[in-house]
Amino acid sequence: MDHDVQRILSVADYQFGKGAGRLLFPRNVKIEYSKKTGRIRYVYLNDARLATMRPTDGLFSLSLVGAQRLVRHRDRAKCIVTVKNDVAEFVAAGGDVFAVHVVNADDEIRSKDEVIIVNETGSILAVGRAVLSSEEMTAFKRGVAVRVRRGTRE
Repeated sequence: MDHDVQRILSVADYQFGKGAGRLLFPRNVKIEYSKKTGRIRYVYLNDARLATMRPTDGLFSLSLVGAQRLVRHRDRAKCIVTVKNDVAEFVAAGGDVFAVHVVNADDEIRSKDEVIIVNETGSILAVGRAVLSSEEMTAFKRGVAVRVRRGTRE
């Protein structure tokens, strides 16, 4: 079990920024394994799913609970996209984020990265996958910047 805990901490640090593993996964997390492969599949804290390890690339897809844990320490997380307040309801309802609505995106975001979408006041709206890099999100005025997987009001 210690090896698996170290693995999830290392993957989170790689994916979301140094120190993110300890912020996202405290010591008392529960790891659930795939019945078919025996590999790490889900990580829970007090019966709430924090993240799912994707079998395709070995990285995490965040739940809203996991995203909330990272947003509390946004200075350490490198996966946050800030959108205009006037589109917050649309994004929270599960709508995709368009480049024209992006106010700020962490510098280290690349296409296909897992991201957390927040409004201008820092409230979490959704989690999803980046379609564009951070530079493209802030420079482009057309197109989808983030495909939202789950909104807070879905």
